[in-house]
Amino acid sequence: MQLSAVDLSPVPENGTATDAYANTVESARQAEALGYTRFWVAEHHGMGNRLAGTTPEVLLGHLAAETETIRLGSGAVLLNHYSPFKVAELFGALDGLAPGRIDAGLGRANGSPAADRALETPRHIQNPDRDHAEKIEAVVNHLYGTYPEGHAYADLEVPRSGDDPPVPWVLGSSPSSAEIAGKLGLRYCFAAFIRPQFATHSFERYRETFTASSLPGGLEEPQGMVAVNALCAETDQKAARRRAVAEATFQRLQRGEVGSRPTVEEAIDELGGVPEPTPERLDDEAWPRAISGSPETLSGLLEQLADRVGVDEVMIQHAVGEHEHGLRSHELLADAVGLTPR
Repeated sequence: MQLSAVDLSPVPENGTATDAYANTVESARQAEALGYTRFWVAEHHGMGNRLAGTTPEVLLGHLAAETETIRLGSGAVLLNHYSPFKVAELFGALDGLAPGRIDAGLGRANGSPAADRALETPRHIQNPDRDHAEKIEAVVNHLYGTYPEGHAYADLEVPRSGDDPPVPWVLGSSPSSAEIAGKLGLRYCFAAFIRPQFATHSFERYRETFTASSLPGGLEEPQGMVAVNALCAETDQKAARRRAVAEATFQRLQRGEVGSRPTVEEAIDELGGVPEPTPERLDDEAWPRAISGSPETLSGLLEQLADRVGVDEVMIQHAVGEHEHGLRSHELLADAVGLTPR
């Protein structure tokens, strides 16, 4: 199994964005040393002052200088806020900074109404799926310079390195995003920590609609990755205790408390106790929003979920009360699945 990581740059208790970015850099360096395949950073807007991951294009430029070999990418750049040409330019710049190791993760999401107004993002589009697919296709054509002669954008060039250009990925959490990725013939990453109930159907839809791509950077065969909220600790019980933060954070989101994250003790108090450990074997239809366990338990769970959707790479996302818990989780899991340290 290949492992990758996505980081949201949470602001630590009594900390600032500076502290959050320092933690993200430390996580990226650790992931590289442990043998993780790629390290992505997220984009969120209107989440209060608790998530500093608002501008992946800026943070990735810094991470490019702080790492040497690991693939870096966006999880995701939210295309509904930007023009495809500008997005292509930013990925071209990142490729110039880290030649041959940039992933162009392309997604969409609305923030709060106020954030979308501030970003001047239209919230109502007549055919959102078609609009999104057209924007993804435009990013790829701009980035690779493949608009045909006579096209209005044929003379536009995006500066980048001379090595392998950024690799496009379609990111989503629904069957509609899977269909877009399939029809474009691009790589697909499903965010199971958002809508786990759609994971299996989305990958089925991806493969059903997959068409060998004529786009540069496209595929002849489907290639997918599943992103899972997963936390590893020395024992199942210790991991379940730390998973309480993810469970309570989700409940807060459901209540409209945006961007807040409790400590472990606060989370346990809000939940009314420590969550039950994730069972070593999931029921066939079960796909929890967050899972946890000892190295042996969690590696087995990830293998079950990866096999269920037919992928061999899992991206780890987690909500933790303390940065050190996240680092320890990545370390234990890397050893459990047999990653080769760099």
